[in-house]
Amino acid sequence: MDFYLTALLQGLCFSGIALGIYISMKIFNIPDITTDGSYTLGGVVTAIFLTHHQPGYIVLPAVIVAGAIAGALTGIIHTKLKINALLAGILVMTALYSVNLSFMGRSNLPLINTTSVFTLLHLVNDSNQNTFWILLVFVAIVTLIIGYLLKTDFGIAMRATGNSESMIRALGVNTDRMKIIGLAIANALTATSGYLITQFQGFADISMGIGIVIVGLGSVIIAEAFINWFRITSIWISLILVLAGAVIFQFVLALTLSIGVDANLLKLVTAVFVLLIVSLPRLSFKKSL
Repeated sequence: MDFYLTALLQGLCFSGIALGIYISMKIFNIPDITTDGSYTLGGVVTAIFLTHHQPGYIVLPAVIVAGAIAGALTGIIHTKLKINALLAGILVMTALYSVNLSFMGRSNLPLINTTSVFTLLHLVNDSNQNTFWILLVFVAIVTLIIGYLLKTDFGIAMRATGNSESMIRALGVNTDRMKIIGLAIANALTATSGYLITQFQGFADISMGIGIVIVGLGSVIIAEAFINWFRITSIWISLILVLAGAVIFQFVLALTLSIGVDANLLKLVTAVFVLLIVSLPRLSFKKSL
């Protein structure tokens, strides 16, 4: 049972990554690998500020700004230097490894004698339930902000940039600026996941972001399967399904561990699971033909 409770809490922590990947891949059609670096950057900034006993109202904005800068750099390299988006993300991700290591000064930074958002706020007496409600409220607020943003004229222009770049450019929209801002928002969301998971697990590690992009990708693919099956067009429902995908993804990993699969094989199981999700719709489509 502990596996599944932890999976639920981690799924909520990873919701920022899922929303970030949703914006970069589903709205802008950009495979953004910056995620691995900006997630770690969020955790590193959180750990540094908390170990220096900075207040929460400074820590979270600093994390958001750091993630946004990382995403904006990828967008600038892609749009202004005309470098492939995938390569631009890899370049920034690689650079962020050194940046994160320099910030921490070592490979691991534990949060000893620090106050996290989960200990600062007391909504209920039980610690696990308290963590759950804090995460739920946090994720709900972030989702409402993103959902509202995507429904505004600016958000519609963002979505149009991904759907038909030439058309929206003909209407006078600066698509390069849209991509830069979109990637900044996506990586700011990813950094908030690093902010949450660092406080949840009690430390920041230089390798915590390795392969984390597949978590967000798997969450979005799960959501996309439901969106396609039920022909969902509502942005709000799509965002909720992306959050559900993040939790489902963690539940699958928890189930894998609970049935006795070696933890060393967890990355392999994750890759196979994502492959199955990607291939099932195509297999069913071929069968129907």
